[in-house]
Amino acid sequence: MTITISIDAMGGDYGLEVTIPASLQALEKHATLHLILVGDQERISSHLASIDPVLKQRIRIQHASQQVEMDESPSSALRKKKDSSMRVALNLVKADEAGACVSAGNTGALMATSRFVLKMLPGIDRPAICGMLPTTQGTSYMLDLGANIDATPESLYQFAVMGAELVSAVDGRENPTIGLLNIGEEEIKGNEIVKQAAEILSQSDLNYHGFVEGDDIYKGTVDVVVSDGFVGNIALKASEGLAHMVSHFIKQEFKRNWLTKLAGVIAMPVLQAFRGRIDPRNYNGASLLGLRGIVVKSHGGTDVIGFQNAIQVAIAEVEHAVPQKINDHLHKTFVEGKA
Repeated sequence: MTITISIDAMGGDYGLEVTIPASLQALEKHATLHLILVGDQERISSHLASIDPVLKQRIRIQHASQQVEMDESPSSALRKKKDSSMRVALNLVKADEAGACVSAGNTGALMATSRFVLKMLPGIDRPAICGMLPTTQGTSYMLDLGANIDATPESLYQFAVMGAELVSAVDGRENPTIGLLNIGEEEIKGNEIVKQAAEILSQSDLNYHGFVEGDDIYKGTVDVVVSDGFVGNIALKASEGLAHMVSHFIKQEFKRNWLTKLAGVIAMPVLQAFRGRIDPRNYNGASLLGLRGIVVKSHGGTDVIGFQNAIQVAIAEVEHAVPQKINDHLHKTFVEGKA
């Protein structure tokens, strides 16, 4: 199966310095992958001048004369940057020239532009950002991670549907468990929106576990954790900060004196394995769910490893036709009335 993905090559904090090497590594790992690198043609070409000609055959450059800045407002990007690398990459998905788009660019601009260009799936009110997190049981998924500051009970149900279909398709977990993030597991806890969402979920055909708390996210209590974007984004950023803090403290302790340095050398294989399990780069690549096409958002400050993982997320979603599966579930629920 040949897969073509459009890459917003200019997006992110580091642009071509990250997106080009990551794209080349992805091509080396996937023999049937083709990439459309979108951005300044001259600059992209200079980065590709010395690569393997065989690899170059699976690369197409699509020129874009503009670039969305990381601090640019979504409205400005929509109005003034119609030929940005981000917009052109999304247009390629709309035109079916690419099966997915990957961008490390401005999150707000990517969300607004994706919604404008690709439109929403029938039955979905708002798109949601869904990402994978490490747990003691393996991995779990959480959404929304920042697209919606608040949410209605119906929106939270839609997030649950989208998250369940993503996990089922990409990870092969049949009938994944759904948890609604709350300040307690008891039915009396939480605000009215969360309580109403719980009622909807309990009456749906989803495998609803019930309320989960913050510590359940990393225990792996459920496969999918659902929340509004305000809470979800804070949880995500707190997690990333904690991972960096733990790594920093471990380094400090092992550098304290010659004995701790020696202990660090002995423990190095264990430390490296531990770092890999909590490294945010290994879980980079958040899906913008609810759209009529596949869009994956990479962290703006990630490196080559992180961006390559975002491309891998896009490949998996194309292989498993995630938007179509979400659409089928919603059609069954709302049109056929089988919820």
